[in-house]
Amino acid sequence: MKHPTFYFKQIFVFVLLMFLLTTMLFAQDGNAGINEATMRVRSYFATGTNLMYAIGAVLGLVGAIKVFQKWNSGDQDTGKVAAAWFGSCVFLVIVATVLRSFFGLT
Repeated sequence: MKHPTFYFKQIFVFVLLMFLLTTMLFAQDGNAGINEATMRVRSYFATGTNLMYAIGAVLGLVGAIKVFQKWNSGDQDTGKVAAAWFGSCVFLVIVATVLRSFFGLT
């Protein structure tokens, strides 16, 4: 059987944690948190758009090399592969531009 002070310590720790939790809950402001999150997302949006442009450029280079290799080897589906790579690069650029204008971050 455990000593009675063990239970007292458990109850004391539990009450202390509940007190700290309720104090933290009362200290939160929902509107300020949402505004802060919106501001942070907007501040990272330009960086994310630039990252999408960079990924599109790398994909364009890789695609150009792949298409060149297929063209040199005489494959018949070179046009299809070129269209797929070009389409993926254009898609990334369009998505980045549309997202920027959709969220009003022009």
